[in-house]
Amino acid sequence: MIAYLAQRLALMLATLFAIITLTFFLMHAVPGGPFVSDKMMAPEIAAAINAKFHLDEPLWQQYLAYLGGVFTFDLGPSFKYPGMSVNQMIASGLPTTAKVGLLALLSVIALGVPLGVVAALNRNRWPDTAVMAIATIGVAIPSYVIATLALYVFAMRLKLVPTFGIDDWRGYFLPVFALSGFWLSYVARLTRSSLIETMLTDYMTTARAKGLRPGQILFKHGLRNSLIPLVTVIGPVAANLLTGSFVIEQIFALPGIGRHFVLAITNRDYTAIMGITIFYAVVLMVMILLVDLAYLALDPRIKFGARHP
Repeated sequence: MIAYLAQRLALMLATLFAIITLTFFLMHAVPGGPFVSDKMMAPEIAAAINAKFHLDEPLWQQYLAYLGGVFTFDLGPSFKYPGMSVNQMIASGLPTTAKVGLLALLSVIALGVPLGVVAALNRNRWPDTAVMAIATIGVAIPSYVIATLALYVFAMRLKLVPTFGIDDWRGYFLPVFALSGFWLSYVARLTRSSLIETMLTDYMTTARAKGLRPGQILFKHGLRNSLIPLVTVIGPVAANLLTGSFVIEQIFALPGIGRHFVLAITNRDYTAIMGITIFYAVVLMVMILLVDLAYLALDPRIKFGARHP
């Protein structure tokens, strides 16, 4: 296990290095610069600003300086917000993004898995049809459409929740609903198909032949093994939800990381774009590693790092 973890950490560092390198040179390959919109700026002021942010140095020097900063947990200053660093931008947006993302993730798991189980146990009957119809709608409709419709119905017409912001608990309802809609539907469909496939296996037939209780067959033998494909997608889903949705945060005016990213793209704030991209990559790699470790709890037959003849 220790050797496997060391190997995975080395692979994560190599992947992170590749992401940093690719992101840096792609950003600098884009025509223009972070201050190109300031058309009335005098050449002397532009030169002074470029010197302040070291943009007048050769590209390889900028790259080495940025690489050194990243590996010392310094993502650099924001080009568009004087006195603010990218670390501060992420730190200011992370609490809001994490709260909304965590609530959405809990909703996906707490509702998606039971709905998939209900559909699988009632295969080809009306509960299955109802769950799959709702799940199909949830997968087919984009999150921004769900957000817009929910905003109109619940906030504008019924006035049950605020139109924007999260000043109280009601403000979380619409962003969580819109953010979790697609993934909840996807998890319900995946749980259903995986559980149906598991219930048709030989060991499930043997368990039923032994006279085991239906609940014991479902939870101990069926659901545990059918969750492996689900756990595989939960990692990327968790990373996606916990790092924010650019569209959802923009629609509901949430001061999260996603909104910072949109503003960074609009303002050509290169360091903010690169920093948030790197942050998302780190979260995604950590979640994938946790998913691989979760396999051990679900299936003891899985041995990481074992050599096979």
